Amino acid sequence: MDLAAHLKARAETIEAALDRLVPPADAEPARLHQAMRYSLEAGGKRLRPALVLDACAGVGGDAEACLPTACAFECIHTYSLIHDDLPCMDDDDLRRGRPSCHKQFDEATALLAGDALLTLAFTLTASNATSLGAERANAATAVLAEAAGAAGMVGGQMIDLLSEGVAPSAELVETIHLKKTTALLRGAVVAGAVLGGASAAQVTALSRYGTCLGLSFQIIDDILDIVGDEAKLGKPVGSDEGHAKATWPAVMGIDASRRRAAELCEEALGALTEFGVEAEPLRALARYVVERDR
Repeated sequence: MDLAAHLKARAETIEAALDRLVPPADAEPARLHQAMRYSLEAGGKRLRPALVLDACAGVGGDAEACLPTACAFECIHTYSLIHDDLPCMDDDDLRRGRPSCHKQFDEATALLAGDALLTLAFTLTASNATSLGAERANAATAVLAEAAGAAGMVGGQMIDLLSEGVAPSAELVETIHLKKTTALLRGAVVAGAVLGGASAAQVTALSRYGTCLGLSFQIIDDILDIVGDEAKLGKPVGSDEGHAKATWPAVMGIDASRRRAAELCEEALGALTEFGVEAEPLRALARYVVERDR
């Protein structure tokens, strides 16, 4: 399949939905809404919301119907980037090729914009009760909450911060990546499956797919922070080393890290064995994640 065309179409659909669902820039307090939209509209791969839609479609569900939850995952991801860039976290001045939110506005506005996107996400998932029923919407909301909170992304960020300057082990790196990055990617897949009416066996298989996809994604991210093109990435390279972060290349080296990412790609594809052609976008995404250069 033409994955580039597929992702472009998904991104256009998601961005149109975000424009409808996020408060307009001139609604009061306007500065807050401008900061929210500034970060949301900076672009990016829209990978997490695309995974919600593709997982839903992969189990025979109506992808369009779960757009609010897809947008919720993008809101969570964007809020995490805003907060990650703050001086108290990674202190990055550039995000997606533009000044970070706190540089474009100020630190307090960036903090509040992240908070607002976080809470908006749960309004969006709850709204899916109208189109897909309360049971599925509640289940998807629970998946998002676990993926984004202390058991997932936020917990991973805490461990990541605490591990700076500590001699990393493979176990520590995998723990950080399972929580900080993988939890939200896996959550997007599982939430989409739940909203699409997946069976328990399908949810288990797609959860495994999401885990492998998320780990391989972060391994490649770690590699790109060393050898990537800053113009393509839209953010500074070398920040992991500068912060003495625990990464796969730091533990295994670049070549071994690439091999591990390839192994995880194969595991992700294996998890989709029982799925039909409807899951082809998920297969293509697994391959894309380990081949990307941005």
